[in-house]
Amino acid sequence: MTEKLTHLIKTLKDMQSVVLAYSGGVDSSFLLKAIQLSGIKSLAVIATSEIRTFNELEESKRTAEELGIKYIVIKTEEFSREEFVSNTPERCFFCKNELFDKLTHIASSEGYRVVIDGSTVDDTFDYRPGSKAARKYNIRTPLIEADFSKKEVRELSKQLGLQTWNKPSSPCLATRIPYGRRITKEVLKRIERAEDFMKSLGFQEVRVRDYDSIARIEVPEDKIEILSKPEIRENISETLKVIGYIYITLDLDGYKSGSMNRVLNGKLSIS
Repeated sequence: MTEKLTHLIKTLKDMQSVVLAYSGGVDSSFLLKAIQLSGIKSLAVIATSEIRTFNELEESKRTAEELGIKYIVIKTEEFSREEFVSNTPERCFFCKNELFDKLTHIASSEGYRVVIDGSTVDDTFDYRPGSKAARKYNIRTPLIEADFSKKEVRELSKQLGLQTWNKPSSPCLATRIPYGRRITKEVLKRIERAEDFMKSLGFQEVRVRDYDSIARIEVPEDKIEILSKPEIRENISETLKVIGYIYITLDLDGYKSGSMNRVLNGKLSIS
């Protein structure tokens, strides 16, 4: 057991009981495993709504069941907030505010001492308005407290036998919509269908950025040549047009996490 993992487990034991905001991703699954190793009282809460895919929900439930961690599924109501639907650069704050408000109430009513999430040190270097909501509700971030980077989480996840160790990042579907364009359930469903199709072709790390009639596809640079093959390109173009797009484009810069934030030009603080 590494020094950092030992520190993480001690941190969790000191908390005594926790409610985890569990997405099923690499970081929160690693934290779920650490909770199992700590033996503390815990509850994993999986949030479901139109901004998360059905496949992610099922994978989250499966991982929690495999680790033997008690979990519940709750419905979050982002669409009840105009601040979210209007899709300003602060959108993630209102999304996380909705989630953490519900988790705090669950912890209080069910007798858990601390609410935690799976943020890592890497998350402190990007524009993350959701972190303001975490501070508002006193959400603890054990992986940051133990100084875990995303790379270290992946490496230890592999050593611990977690199938999520090499799982691609998958933030909510709203991140595919440009700031300022209203978020609708129909558009989110279209994005989900488009990305599910791309994944069925073998592009596991993919984003379909939605600009109304235009789909801007991002895949890793080393996959661009594969996608550009005539038969694959034609299949993608035809299928995405059936899904609802008119113009199908490929981003020549390749997949970049948080690429929608380029328009912010460093004007917004991550605080």
